[in-house]
Amino acid sequence: MSRTDILSEIKKAETEADAKVIKAEADKKTAIAEARRDSVKRIQDAEAEMRSSYESAMTKEAEVLNIERDLKLAVGKKEADTIEAASERKIKEVNDFLAKKFEETINVAS
Repeated sequence: MSRTDILSEIKKAETEADAKVIKAEADKKTAIAEARRDSVKRIQDAEAEMRSSYESAMTKEAEVLNIERDLKLAVGKKEADTIEAASERKIKEVNDFLAKKFEETINVAS
């Protein structure tokens, strides 16, 4: 092999090496961009799952609280009805008592 052929081979090898380096850098940039897109997608998916889980838990808890509220309202209404019935009986007794005392005062004064 002549000196020119050897230099041509070296030049060809250098050109191929440069091409491989350029391709490797391009592949590296592509891989980094793809990894970034993948990580952003994973983050978005995780956030969406977290939001969904949060909303599901909140809905479930709201249902439990609504049931508890309804039960407490029913108990309160029952107690209020009992108190109202007792107060109606007491009002009648108080009116009778006041009328009797008023009549006694009038009878004493006469």
